[in-house]
Amino acid sequence: MTIIPTDLRNEMSRSYLEYAMSVIVGRALPDARDGLKPVHRRILYAMHELGLTSDRPFRKCARVVGEVLGKYHPHGDTAVYDSLVRMAQDFSMRVPLIQGHGNFGSVDNDPPAAMRYTECRLHALTSDALLRDIESETVDFADNFDGSQQEPTVLPARVPQLLLNGSSGIAVGMATNIPPHNLGELIDGTIALIHNPEITDTELMKYIPGPDFPTGSQILGTSAIKEAYTTGRGSITMRGVATIETIEQRGRPDREAIIVTELPYQTNKAGLIEKIAELVNDKRIEGIADIRDESDRDGMRIVIELKRDAYPRVILNNLYKQTPLQANFGANMLALVDGEPQLLTIKKFLQVFLDFRIEAITRRTNYELRKAQERDHILQGYLIALSQLDAIINLIRHAPDAPTAKGELIGNYGLSTVQADAILQMQLRRLTALEADKIRHEHEELQALITDLQDILARRERILEIIETEVKQLKDTHANPRRTVITHAEGDLADHDLIANEKAVILLTQQGYIKRMPVNTFEAQSRATRGKAAAKVKENDNVEHFLTCCDHDSVLFFSERGVVYCLRAYQIPVCSRTSRGTPIVQMLPIPKEEKITSIVPVSEFTSDEYLVMLTKGGNIKKTELAAFSNIRANGLIAISLEEGDQLRWVRRAKAEDSVIVGSSQGMAIHFRCSNEQLRPLGRATRGVKAMKLRKGDELVGMDILPAAILANINTDNEAAVEESEVEEVENADSLEELNGNGSTGLWVMVITMGGYGKRVPVSQFRLQNRAGQGLMATKFKNRKVQDRLAALHIVGDDDEIMMVTSRGIIIRQAVNAISIQSRSATGVRVQRLDVEDAIMGVAIVPPDTGDAADNDEDTEETEE
Repeated sequence: MTIIPTDLRNEMSRSYLEYAMSVIVGRALPDARDGLKPVHRRILYAMHELGLTSDRPFRKCARVVGEVLGKYHPHGDTAVYDSLVRMAQDFSMRVPLIQGHGNFGSVDNDPPAAMRYTECRLHALTSDALLRDIESETVDFADNFDGSQQEPTVLPARVPQLLLNGSSGIAVGMATNIPPHNLGELIDGTIALIHNPEITDTELMKYIPGPDFPTGSQILGTSAIKEAYTTGRGSITMRGVATIETIEQRGRPDREAIIVTELPYQTNKAGLIEKIAELVNDKRIEGIADIRDESDRDGMRIVIELKRDAYPRVILNNLYKQTPLQANFGANMLALVDGEPQLLTIKKFLQVFLDFRIEAITRRTNYELRKAQERDHILQGYLIALSQLDAIINLIRHAPDAPTAKGELIGNYGLSTVQADAILQMQLRRLTALEADKIRHEHEELQALITDLQDILARRERILEIIETEVKQLKDTHANPRRTVITHAEGDLADHDLIANEKAVILLTQQGYIKRMPVNTFEAQSRATRGKAAAKVKENDNVEHFLTCCDHDSVLFFSERGVVYCLRAYQIPVCSRTSRGTPIVQMLPIPKEEKITSIVPVSEFTSDEYLVMLTKGGNIKKTELAAFSNIRANGLIAISLEEGDQLRWVRRAKAEDSVIVGSSQGMAIHFRCSNEQLRPLGRATRGVKAMKLRKGDELVGMDILPAAILANINTDNEAAVEESEVEEVENADSLEELNGNGSTGLWVMVITMGGYGKRVPVSQFRLQNRAGQGLMATKFKNRKVQDRLAALHIVGDDDEIMMVTSRGIIIRQAVNAISIQSRSATGVRVQRLDVEDAIMGVAIVPPDTGDAADNDEDTEETEE
């Protein structure tokens, strides 16, 4: 025995590298040409050798596994059978390569039956697109593990199978994860590459928009797909398909249910149901009453029954967020190119396949050309023999033996050895005139075929035409519609997707306490009742700002310094009616001495809408709403103020709308928001004069009148109503007369601090030029008591209003309960106030609140 000294470090490095490359090339990574790993390739070739085509009977899987193990794959039978099973699963492969008969597992991760029970045969696509022409010398063959058999090193694939069914594998130091795609789209992309070799990865996405998973589902957004296609790596967000349905229950009220019909690729259905049940038991998802799996042979159906008070969309979003109902596919497009692992883009995938296909067709054409020339060479010998038939027959009859006859044929007639052998083996029936004509006809056909094959080899465009024709035939025969829907919304769920978009009331007191309450906390009450306590305010503290919005809205907070801050409505803590709320300085980075003077809810920041701002000093301006779409955490300058001025009111408006401004002494001015009256300005500007005020008067608010209403207002004349001390209109004739040109559906709601209010037809406030004194909006009930205008709002017939007093009492009532009166009337009592209490704010309730109105005349409730 000889001992060879070896450096351990070099030996370990060399041995480990050999092992790593063996795993990479021989087991874990697919070949970019046919998209198969060695085990898959050996299974398909062994089945081809056994004749298990799609038109032949099924054979036991154990027979196939034994064939593969004995001839080609020297590993365990489990590895071979598991690979065979996966190629037969329609939920794993976009187009299964093997047809299975028996239990081949399920989407619930159930194991397949043992191989002695199951049967298999090749899928029609496998025979047509992967194994056809394998005998035509299209690919190289190599020795098997013991040198007793030959096996193909690659299959002559006619479609980009690696992209069609995808692949996954973990090698040493690297891994691959390629998603499946749609056959028709891949063929369209291949044809596009043939026609335009300079096409880019992005342009190829017009033909191959994204992966097409066998389980369907959805792909959220296209940016991850583009990243994967252009760089080789990307995280693609998959989402199951779920709908919200109403389930009818016999003898019980109907319930809402979430019905899941498609799952993300490679998601375990049983595991998903178990995960949902676990979240429900841990109370991490609430509102689910029952979970059932009603899947059958017709398709998947998971029923998630909800409780009666649950919000289906919120629960569904939580399921997307917390369960595998939404998952990511980490694309890592790694494959073997010329025996080396490479990260490929979508174009590189198709280019490698196209180059391989060109090589395969070139080799097939050479093979067919050689066979045609060999056959034509024999036919030429036949034609020589037929032209001198009698002499050759006489030569053969008089020859002592076959070798002598063969030598004389070669020597006397210039025939080759192959031709002489063919003549000697010729049957007598081939000597008839009919057979002689067939030989001449076959020779002519072969001459034309040889010319055509030589032309194919000489011209690359002919080869590309053949590739295009073959893939189009496969598309017509085997392609099917896309199953996965690609949406153009990105997949990340924001926080507001997990929260119900309910109507809410937001209160902010003078001392800076803020809180949010559901609108349905306050049912509608009759006019002139006391209302409900909405906030337990401290002494010397009053409710200053009051609005209604939806929980998903962005709430813009404008300070007296002209700085704007932003919060989502759902970020404001929900509190009970009688709680004080949360100090706003805990939620916004504002100094304690700074006050919030206006709050505006915004659902969407659009460029065709403006914010109209009005200061205490009477300056007004409009700025595009889109300028406030990205507000920094420490705020943004909204308006530039003069010394001593304060920003007080902010409203949303469009350029065609008009604005109405009210003062505490009961005056109002109405002018357009158009560029002639109010041109748009940037954020850091001051604005222009809004209204000329009398001595001791001050602005109390403004509201926006929609453009559609302006057509019903006479801009040239005074309102057609005589200004008289009308207390209340009782009959329809008077109402119509008061409304001038007919009801516009909107009214100017005037509310005084003393608890009186009225609706005034908008036609009574004619359009004027900005900076005028305006028109009288109301007369006050008791001139001895200093009453002042509290609010002025534009309201509709179906609206509801909520009023809050300085002591925190809120009343909610329908607008149509407040009578229609003229500008000079004093109004009717809308809320009964305690001594020293006054109405401080009025807000409009958003429509479709879904709350039942309680208009009982005796409803009176007070809370301390």
